[in-house]
Amino acid sequence: MKYMTTTTSPTFAHITPNWFAAAMGTGIVSVAAASLEPEIEGLKLVSEIFWVLAVLVLCALIGAFATHWSQHRCQALAYLHSPAMFPFYGAVAMALLTVGSATGITGPDFLGHDVAITVSLTLWILGTALGLVTYVVMMIRLVRDAGMATAMPFWLMPVVPPMVSATTGAAVSIHMPEGAPRIAVLIFCYILFALALTAAIGILIAVARQFARNRSAGIDVIPFNAIPSLWIPLGVIGQSIAASNLLAAASRHALSTEHADTLHEFGIAYGTVVGIIGVIAFVTVTTVTIHALRRGLDFSLGWWSFTFPIGACAVGANAFGVATGSTLILGIALALLTVLIPIWATVAVRTVRSIRSGALPAAA
Repeated sequence: MKYMTTTTSPTFAHITPNWFAAAMGTGIVSVAAASLEPEIEGLKLVSEIFWVLAVLVLCALIGAFATHWSQHRCQALAYLHSPAMFPFYGAVAMALLTVGSATGITGPDFLGHDVAITVSLTLWILGTALGLVTYVVMMIRLVRDAGMATAMPFWLMPVVPPMVSATTGAAVSIHMPEGAPRIAVLIFCYILFALALTAAIGILIAVARQFARNRSAGIDVIPFNAIPSLWIPLGVIGQSIAASNLLAAASRHALSTEHADTLHEFGIAYGTVVGIIGVIAFVTVTTVTIHALRRGLDFSLGWWSFTFPIGACAVGANAFGVATGSTLILGIALALLTVLIPIWATVAVRTVRSIRSGALPAAA
């Protein structure tokens, strides 16, 4: 169905919110590189390069998205109300949070400490606020339309932002004044963690049931072109492991040793259980994806789903490795980053080529 726009120019007609996955995927490389051991040669430069790229991508997307809403309001509203496109407004929130986190880590060397932290905090507040909006709206839709739609992995997109806020909020809490403000931010982040985890588990159960029904009916478990979305749950896994351990580490700056130790133990226990699930899921999804690529999986913006989840797993593995003191897990984090960079390059090049050829932006 076509919608009239306020201009005859098609350039910005289809700047949909899933474009912000490019900023997410770029920013997470910077965050992951900065999170790893600083003595590893080259990581600081990698973090700086990808931070600059992430800032440029985010700024370009914000400008394009604003133009889309200004010049093509009817189309923008249609996407906003679309059950297939609304979930990707979560990508807008997570892009703000990811680039904000990268700015807080890498930005001080370029912007100065105070400016970088101010920008980082501002993006965290904006991303958290938008993420809570997408979370609430999606939960209302799920309750209202229960059983009326086909559950898909991308349903996670609008409910995951609070988890990213919890992860990045660990650093935010440390910059708060000591005492009540710092404790309040820490508690708020744990609430965000619980909200996101609860919703994610519910959606994953619905997706698993849908896949089982599809298999029983003798049809594809998931549409072929939607296979990249299978990586989205890995983003939840990585971010939740990172959040549970980074918040525990941050709690030592706000809580008593006894309480901080309890949170530390929770982070390790959570990371162990969910990490095992993550390894199994990672191997499974990788196998399915390789098979799909061999069968000729067409390029789409969905390919950016390969980037952020791998980066999130790298950040999660690093946080868990630091918490446990495991060099093996820290090595896994480095390996994930090493794999992520060429994947990012492939997706970025394919995206640029598609833009130059006119294949993108395309109607969703």
